[in-house]
Parts: sequence; structure tokens; C-alpha cells
Amino acid sequence: MTHLSTFASITVGSENFGLLILRLMVAVVFLAHGINHIYGGGKIAGTARWFESLGMRPGILHAWTASLTEVGAGVLLVLGLLTPIAAAGVVGVMLVAFITNHFKNGFFIFRPGEGYEYVLTLTVVALAIGTLGPGNWSVDGHVSALQHLWGWTGLLLTALLGGGGCALLLLAYWRPPKKEPAAPATE
Repeated sequence: MTHLSTFASITVGSENFGLLILRLMVAVVFLAHGINHIYGGGKIAGTARWFESLGMRPGILHAWTASLTEVGAGVLLVLGLLTPIAAAGVVGVMLVAFITNHFKNGFFIFRPGEGYEYVLTLTVVALAIGTLGPGNWSVDGHVSALQHLWGWTGLLLTALLGGGGCALLLLAYWRPPKKEPAAPATE
């Protein structure tokens, strides 16, 4: 007879399965976004115009940078390869989105202009993935030289590369649109 405690315990298999689900979910989201930025709707030119409207100039550079980072991070997460670097790509892209577009709209995504709950969630999940690592069901899990890239090292790599990349990008290229001064009240 199987004891109930057997089902409640975390096993190596369940831990690896959980990490795989987490990696694949973020990978699917990032692959979909990156591919959509390149081929969907207004294609890369439309994405470039959108980046320009946020103050990221030149827009075409940032459209390609964000799109290729999303696709690259997605592929690396699917494979579980260089996981903290892939997670840093997610953190960097999401922090740029948070600062340039979503923060000013408040927390909830259903608010006009979309709030930041979605990008904040993806940022925190990416930090967790970078910290926990990809699990054994990954390339990193089978290459001994890569098995030291998670834990505190993974957290630091993910946070510093993602946050640092975001900061450098914004400092070098972000010129937020200036708000028009309010017209004086007339009586």
C-alpha cells in the first residue's frame, strides 16, 4: 500500500519536472513575443516605431535587440543551456519594458496602457530560474562545467547581467518623450 506521504514529498523527478515546466512556460512566452515582434502585425518596422514612441532611439536597433534577445533567451531556456544568462535576457528585456512603458500605468495589466504585473512576474520568475537552475532535464544538468552556474552564483549572474544590461541600454539610448507643458488656465 502506498502511503499518502509518498505523494506529498518532493522527489528529484518532481523537482526536475517543476523546473522544466517553469523554463518551458517562460521560453514559450519569450519565443512568441520575439517572433511576433519580427513577423507579426507591423513586423520589425512596426516594432521599431513602437520603440521610438517610447523614446528608445534608434527604434530599429532596439526592435532587433529586444526581439533577438527574446528569441535567444527562449531557445536557451528550452534547452536549459546557460540558464542564468538566458534568465538574464528575460530580466533585462522585462526591466526595460517595466521602466519605459508599464510602471507609469500602475500595477494591473488591464489598465489603459497595461500595468506592470505581467512584466514584474516574468522578471521575478526569471530571477528564480537563474537561482534554482534548469534541473537535470537540461543541457546544463549534464555538463559538469555548467552545473556551478546556479544557486547564489546564478542569482548574481541573472541579476547583474539582466539589470546591468537594462541600465546600460537605458542610459545610452532612452530619451523619454517630453510631456507638453499644461496650457495656462483661462478665465
